[in-house]
Amino acid sequence: MGVACRRSGLLIGYNRHQAEHLPGGASGLGPCLLQLCMRRHRAIGLRHKELCPRCMQCDTKFDFITRKHHCRRCGKCFCDKCCSKKVPLPRMCFVDPVRQCAECALISQKETEFYDKQLKVLMNGATFFVTRGTSEKSEMMVCRLSNNQRYLFLDGDSHYEIEIAQISTVQILTEGFTPGEKDIHTYTSLLESQHITEGGNTRATGMILQYKAPGSEELVQLKFTATEDFNSNKKLSAAWLAAMHKAAKLLYESRDQ
Repeated sequence: MGVACRRSGLLIGYNRHQAEHLPGGASGLGPCLLQLCMRRHRAIGLRHKELCPRCMQCDTKFDFITRKHHCRRCGKCFCDKCCSKKVPLPRMCFVDPVRQCAECALISQKETEFYDKQLKVLMNGATFFVTRGTSEKSEMMVCRLSNNQRYLFLDGDSHYEIEIAQISTVQILTEGFTPGEKDIHTYTSLLESQHITEGGNTRATGMILQYKAPGSEELVQLKFTATEDFNSNKKLSAAWLAAMHKAAKLLYESRDQ
């Protein structure tokens, strides 16, 4: 019988053989809140001991003295030296820090920083002028990530609930440039794997977001522009956009992990 963990409306399963290696002790799989998820997550596949007689990093042969360890993120086999770091891995529902290889540990550390800092900014929200499609009219709205981290809520005279899993394009606009020019941070097709381009380190001033509305295959476009009325609002909007930029970048960097 399989074991499963439900997240973001997607069922993540792993078989009994894998389960026997994962839950031991407090560091095993446990209940967790949904983390920011814009793509499908695959369960890790631990390599069977007969299939990896050597460390997949340094090629040291495993024996009674040189023990084998599995990276809890990628599932590959390593010796203790090459898989000694224990790093938090909340994205895969581990309660305590778990053993990971050097490559995976670096990605997990970036994710931990995002969960500790940028995620709070996204959930606190910020104020933007929001323009729908090709309309010339904009509406001042508060944009924030929902408490369960599944939706973007936009509140003003109108109200939008955008499911994160249905977002297909995120473009972070930078100061002094228009869409399509070289210094725009562009992350396209969050549901698919396509080319990514990233521009310079200029201040974020807006965002173009495309998503599929419920029951429709057509893309809806919203343009977010940071408000200029108060310096405090301007700073909050810039911080929120920077956090959104970090989220899109992080998800792309880890999409094949």
